[in-house]
This record gives sequence, C-alpha cells and structure tokens, in this order.
Amino acid sequence: MSEGRGSTLVQILLVALCLVAFGFAIAAERRRSVGIMLRDERTNETYCSYNSDVATGYGVGSFLFLLSSESLLMGVTKCMCFGRPLTPGGSRAWVTFLGAEACLVAGATKNAYHTKYRGMIYAQNFTCETLRKGIFVAGAVFIVATMILNVYYYMYFTEATNTPASHKANRASSTVGMTGYA
Repeated sequence: MSEGRGSTLVQILLVALCLVAFGFAIAAERRRSVGIMLRDERTNETYCSYNSDVATGYGVGSFLFLLSSESLLMGVTKCMCFGRPLTPGGSRAWVTFLGAEACLVAGATKNAYHTKYRGMIYAQNFTCETLRKGIFVAGAVFIVATMILNVYYYMYFTEATNTPASHKANRASSTVGMTGYA
C-alpha cells in the first residue's frame, strides 16, 4: 500500500463496481417499458399493453452493484453509516449515493408496476403511462458522482489514518510560570 493513497485493489474494485452499476443504469434507460394502445376485438375497448420488463432487472442490478461499492468502502474504512468522520467532515458521497439509489429504485419500481401489475388496463381517452425518460440517466449521473467522491474519500481517509499525529513535546516543567509574586 503506497503512503497516503490507500490500496490500489480497493480503488479498482470501487471503480469497477460503480462502472458496472453505471452500465446497468444506462441499459435500463434504453430498455424502458413502452406502452401501446390496443383494441380488444371482442368488446371493442382499448387497453394498454406493455413490452418486456428487462429495464426493471437492469435497474435492480445497478442498485445492487452500487450498494456493493458503498458497502465495500464503508467496510474498508470502518465508517459504517455516518461513523467516524475525517477532520472537517465525513464522506460527502452519501448524498449522491442516496440520490442514485432513489432514482434506481423509483425507476425499477415504476417500470415493474406497468409491466407486471398493469398488463391490461382498459383505457378510454388517455395514453398509456410509461416511465418518464431520464430517471435511470439521473441515477447514472449520481453513480458517476458517487464513484468520484468515494475514490477521493478513500484516498483522503487513508492519508489521514496513515499520517502520524503530531506529538507534543514532552517537557519536564512548564515554561510559563503560574505562581504569583509574594
């Protein structure tokens, strides 16, 4: 381990897990469910039909890889949750991590809601609801920000823990007189 930079293996694992999570988030955005209006020939009513549910799986996969990355960092630095902070403050990556996870969970849930539970909804005068564009992209942006902040946090954390604390000089007696004049 080089002085002040931390383990290269931990940094590589952090980046690799975040990049896989980023890839899954982009894949989820590209494979979002799309609803089309169909007409039932028997009853002459329209309903929404949604294509496959692949984006939900990609969103969940992205969520799990990002969670693994954050768990690795917190396990290595022994700073679970909001544990022992560095001297002006702790990891700022928690905000981006929670933002990314929220986007990924919301996107996967909304996507699954349409494909799994609303496979056939009878619609009158409205279009088929689909997942709004950009939910998974927002998660991907947060993933990249989390990755950058985590790598910097790990580097600064190892530098702070490896640097010896400044020692006070051991003096036999004080140089400042504290007794009054009599």
